[in-house]
Amino acid sequence: MAHTAGRPAARAQGRLAGLAGLGTRPGGRRHPLVAAVMVLPLAVLLAVVFGGVEEVITQASSVAGLLGF
Repeated sequence: MAHTAGRPAARAQGRLAGLAGLGTRPGGRRHPLVAAVMVLPLAVLLAVVFGGVEEVITQASSVAGLLGF
């Protein structure tokens, strides 16, 4: 019985480690698009909660104008 107690925790850690490694490069760095996908939901949530949606739109349109879009 003592040997089976640690297995579910080890299996869960293996899954979490697999998810944490998603999008990483061999050097241990994440791909920039993976990093953006990870941070964008939080940025949108903070913009909505604190009422900064108009400012975000203004900044995004400024950046798009600089990039020529």
